[in-house]
Amino acid sequence: MSTTASSRNAPVVEPEPTRTFRDRFTLASSGVWAALQAAGLSYAVVALLAVAAVLDSPSASGSDGGLGAGGTAATGLWLLGHGVPLAAAGATVTVVPLGLTALALFVTHVTAKRSAVPTLAAWLGGTITYTLALVAATVVLAAGASPSPAVGEVAVQVGAAVLGGVVLGGGGFALGMFSAPDGPLLAGLTPRLDPVLPDTARLGLRAGLVGLGLLTALGGVLTTVWIVLGRGTAAEVAAGLGGSWFAVVVLLLTQAALVPNLVLWSTAWLAGPGFAVGADSTFSAAATDAGPLPGLPLLGVLPGPAWSTPVAQWTPVLVVGCGAAAGWFAWRRLEPNLVRVPDLAWIAGGVAVAAGAVTVVLQQVAGGSAGAERFAVVGADAWVTGGVVAAEIGGGAVLVLLGAVAHRWLAARRSPAAPDDGSTPAGT
Repeated sequence: MSTTASSRNAPVVEPEPTRTFRDRFTLASSGVWAALQAAGLSYAVVALLAVAAVLDSPSASGSDGGLGAGGTAATGLWLLGHGVPLAAAGATVTVVPLGLTALALFVTHVTAKRSAVPTLAAWLGGTITYTLALVAATVVLAAGASPSPAVGEVAVQVGAAVLGGVVLGGGGFALGMFSAPDGPLLAGLTPRLDPVLPDTARLGLRAGLVGLGLLTALGGVLTTVWIVLGRGTAAEVAAGLGGSWFAVVVLLLTQAALVPNLVLWSTAWLAGPGFAVGADSTFSAAATDAGPLPGLPLLGVLPGPAWSTPVAQWTPVLVVGCGAAAGWFAWRRLEPNLVRVPDLAWIAGGVAVAAGAVTVVLQQVAGGSAGAERFAVVGADAWVTGGVVAAEIGGGAVLVLLGAVAHRWLAARRSPAAPDDGSTPAGT
């Protein structure tokens, strides 16, 4: 029997050593240790601010009562940052302070990268431990709030805690353990997707994220302008609340957790649908009707009626421009001579789906209920905003792709065409 050259030159693959139960337990324990660090560090940051605010309050009744109230507030805010609804003053708060969410994701990423062994056992151990910590905190908080809590409400909160633990904890640990360019997650992901999605569709999804990232950056710039121009109003609101300078600093740091929410709301303002802070209120480039607002300094920077002008109503053009940049990103990674109409359709569809779907998720968690009565409606309409963003970013990408194809066709008419081998483009 002859041996081919490919078989003679094939590398010898060493069999993976069989791990004992003790080895697997050691690997899993590294994930558990990373999860305990992540939960403890992220909670400590929130608890420090909450306890300091409660102890500085004139109504604090002694150090023990202040510490207890501060701990309860910290637990509720920490869980709310993971998407667990918070019951307060007879109302349910579902608006997720995305600053705390980003803190939790960052801490889980760092602790997993430094302390956990990049294996499936460690990831499972870390994710399960982090999720159990959230569930335990949810149950303790519900039991402390009421001697006989409603079973249905607690079940919803526990379900949200499980989802938050899997998404934030598991996602942060995966990024920390496996996100290296040559790591087991990214290195093995692309080949697994080959039978499911064409490479042009995956390229379109990447381009859609690029376009959405540019839109978010524009939202950050707009939010910065709002904060700079509205700092006087915010300072007046903070002064009206009274309290010491320390209380004002703690209040500003606490409200910083909501700045990412405001950035996402500003992207809805740019896209056209706008957002609301209370029922029957409107903040958009076409019209502004704020209505009565709670005394929070951050709300003092929201755009007033002077921002709703005929010129401002052209802001969706900026979103289309983000889509154009996404289309150019995709086109630069194609072989122009091999592009076919179905390839353009896959790319355009991927751009629209990625931009729209991620927008729906982000706007859903950035808004919701912030209290009772009219403040049960806060944020942008997630589905409307997602559909508009998908149309605008996807439309911008289509314009650039069609323009690039037309330019290539005109250039081919002026010069001899290259031979066509009939293959499909390769999107990298």
